[in-house]
Amino acid sequence: MPDRLPAHRPAAVVIGASVTGLLAAAALTEFADVTVVERDLLPEGPEPRRGVPQARHAHLVWSGGVKAFDELLPGLVGEIVARGARLVHIMGDMVSRAPNEIWFRRFTSTHHRNLVCTRDLLDAVIRDRVLADERITLRQDTTAEGLLGDGTRVTGVRVRTGSSTGAEELDLPADLVVDASGRGSRAPRWLTALGLPEVTEREVNAGVAYATRLYRAPGTAADLDFPLVNVQANPADAPGRGGIIVPVEGDRWIVTLSGTRGGEPTADADAFADFALGLGDPVIGELLKCAEPLGEVATTRSTANRRRYYEKLPHWPDGFTVLGDAVAGYNPVYGHGITVAAQSALALRKVLRATALTAPGTARRIQRATARPVAAAWDLAVGQDAFYPGAADSPPTAVERFLARFVDRAVATGARNPRALGALLDVMSLEKPALRLFSPDMLVPMLFGPKRPHLDAAPLTETERRAVG
Repeated sequence: MPDRLPAHRPAAVVIGASVTGLLAAAALTEFADVTVVERDLLPEGPEPRRGVPQARHAHLVWSGGVKAFDELLPGLVGEIVARGARLVHIMGDMVSRAPNEIWFRRFTSTHHRNLVCTRDLLDAVIRDRVLADERITLRQDTTAEGLLGDGTRVTGVRVRTGSSTGAEELDLPADLVVDASGRGSRAPRWLTALGLPEVTEREVNAGVAYATRLYRAPGTAADLDFPLVNVQANPADAPGRGGIIVPVEGDRWIVTLSGTRGGEPTADADAFADFALGLGDPVIGELLKCAEPLGEVATTRSTANRRRYYEKLPHWPDGFTVLGDAVAGYNPVYGHGITVAAQSALALRKVLRATALTAPGTARRIQRATARPVAAAWDLAVGQDAFYPGAADSPPTAVERFLARFVDRAVATGARNPRALGALLDVMSLEKPALRLFSPDMLVPMLFGPKRPHLDAAPLTETERRAVG
């Protein structure tokens, strides 16, 4: 006789309709009915919303995230591209100056393609795709107030719904609660209220400030699929200043400038282009001379790398897990947050395909599995930011200094050798672990060459330069 089907599916609650929350909800629908609790009222289309203040700044999804998107939701990347996004070849469609002040050659032999568009468009397409699933219920204008249960098992979440004058509190029972509420997550307090110890946290804050302005693409640049232009900050040259031009839908450029303590950009629109001209290379400022600004300058200072080591707690309650920026937030200059979110959702699904959602220990397995993409992005970000003055309580260790020097050599090698560049991008895109940098693809050209000379200027073509006037 076949096994009897369960009387009902398990229930899951996801806190936050962020990219992390929506992708986690998509992964969970295979195993449970899902309720997404969202504090804000979500826009109907690609419009800004209060809960994503960083949306104005430049965003990209590394190829590791692009692959995770389509593995989790087949066809999603095609839908985003159809709405105006671009899949850009890294480095073929990118002009990039590394932190060690070396320009990358524009090799096209690697497979890496990053997804670029406005954050508003990305969020809108993901919302439309995920929330169309009838197994997902969205509760907007609803704030999570605390966890139900005890230190052994979380059984749901208490929420407050509606405005402050007409608010109503209610309990949402769940077999699994996923906190995807972002950097402002209250999970540490919720867990200590259940009797669990405080989670270990670490912060590395390079003191980076960001300023972003939208421009109309100058001349005929929009007709060319103009490349991304990136001038990265150099930690050895504090204050570190950098910038990026990201061509996006609507024939526009998102231009984001950054600076560490003592060299921060401001919201002064008149000073924006001059700041770009003052970077280690003036190419971004030069390209803006014929571009039409659209709107004012948006700024932010919420850029610290901050990680909570939930996977190391000696005890973890069943029925609860934390994902995305609620676990770790990174300096946005590295562009890894969305890629980590997508890979974490895949890790969640992989665990649940092997272990029942309601089984003892499942939540702890999820927390440990999702820590792997978190750790990969964390090491890349901290490996650079720890060298800025005042970034951390203690200076970089001897091992960290050695690894930083090795990465500098790897970048210098990848800038002029396509095999080494492929290995470097495998790691930067979070497709493969950092050990890939010690493979023959990197070590042979690093040690034995042949060594082509480094470029002494941004590798824009004459056609691209003429297109911007």
